[in-house]
Amino acid sequence: MQPKNVLPQDDADTGKNYVKRDLKALTHKELAALVEELGQPSFRVGQIESWVWEKGASSFDDMTNLPKTLRTALAERCTLGGVKQIACQKSQDGSRKYLLGFNDGTSVECVGMPSGPRLTVCASTQAGCGMKCAFCATGASGLTRSLTAGEIYDQVAHVRDDFGARVTGVVMMGQGEPFANYDATLAALRKLNSPNGMGIGARHLTVSTCGIIPMITRFSKEPEQFTLAVSLHSAVQRTRDMLMPGVKRYSLLRLYDAMGEYAERTGRRPTYEYALIRGVNDTEEELTYLCDFCRDTLCHVNLIQLNEVPGSKFQPASERRANEFVRRLGSVGVEATIRQSRGADIDAACGQLKQRLSM
Repeated sequence: MQPKNVLPQDDADTGKNYVKRDLKALTHKELAALVEELGQPSFRVGQIESWVWEKGASSFDDMTNLPKTLRTALAERCTLGGVKQIACQKSQDGSRKYLLGFNDGTSVECVGMPSGPRLTVCASTQAGCGMKCAFCATGASGLTRSLTAGEIYDQVAHVRDDFGARVTGVVMMGQGEPFANYDATLAALRKLNSPNGMGIGARHLTVSTCGIIPMITRFSKEPEQFTLAVSLHSAVQRTRDMLMPGVKRYSLLRLYDAMGEYAERTGRRPTYEYALIRGVNDTEEELTYLCDFCRDTLCHVNLIQLNEVPGSKFQPASERRANEFVRRLGSVGVEATIRQSRGADIDAACGQLKQRLSM
């Protein structure tokens, strides 16, 4: 189900019936056409985009360098979207998890993670998720709908404003499968990267996918240097099929080939995300297959001791086992690190987001 971006609006003064459009959903060309239709000079387009994307205007009245007649006309024809904070939790490590609501009643979670002068945002690309990964709380709730580019961007803007700090990096690792919402995800990335948006460097904008191969191939052909992370979680087909049923149709052999083509075409090092689950994918067989899968390829392995989810049968692997994975991967020339999860005490870490907060 797609979000409702248009609303009928009766204008009492003119007697005209406008269909309101979300201003953030308009392309540059569409906005230029609207400005021309309203009889305004073309430089107004840049002013409007600055208010929407850079300054985060919440009302047309905020756009003080626009004539009042233009502000009124825009308000008659458009909405500004935006999000409403429903709840916020603060972690002992400084991270903050937000439950944000949109105009149609849909809600998502996102996370702000400060580290010294840096602020990284983990944003959602869908409300819920349809991939049904066995260890993930988000997948258990199912998919509500995909988000628009503006709704993805607004999460980052909300975190920026709440911290009162510049966002230096964004990871599309919140709720949802970004490549199941490819066009909106790419549009949001481009606006986050744009100097007319947040101006975040492309290499500090990361997309995480379960491994939808056609979209990995498409992503490799994009001109920007966005970063790619692939949720691997096992290099044994039967184990991966059990853990990640949403990508069963894409075999590990096909994924291996696609990632090789990605690295060759872009020259960029992708990351494999690997959540270590005790007795499931931390065995000697699993480690041997993982080393074979990654050996002689351009990649980095990000090991995560599984974040616990209430009611789940899965438990995290030991720290000793995680260190052994790092050692063995290093012995075959594969760089691997153990990622320290942020916000686990407020269920804000990877795999724990599920569209509700207990306040």
